[in-house]
Amino acid sequence: MKLVIAIIKPFKLDEVREALTAVGVQGMTVSEVKGFGRQKGQTEIYRGAEYTTNMVPKIKLEIVVADDILASVVETIQSAAQTGSIGDGKIFITEVAGAVRIRTGETDDTAL
Repeated sequence: MKLVIAIIKPFKLDEVREALTAVGVQGMTVSEVKGFGRQKGQTEIYRGAEYTTNMVPKIKLEIVVADDILASVVETIQSAAQTGSIGDGKIFITEVAGAVRIRTGETDDTAL
């Protein structure tokens, strides 16, 4: 099993979620986060006053998937989240040692 962590633009969330559902992803965790990369922040206008923020709002997706669908999940996120402009985000992949469904006690791939 792998943990896929994707940082994407907020307005791409619905598109990415729908695309992942179509390839068999049954669940994910979504968090609103802030950060910066090559964008180095942005200029915004609030109540008529312009200000610069060095943290850009993003969405963080966390998805645990079986090894056999990993490539398709990563490809799906990349294609659905891509706008072609700076700040599209990143995808990170890590190993997952185990998983347990609390309700049933199922473990590993069956717990997903």
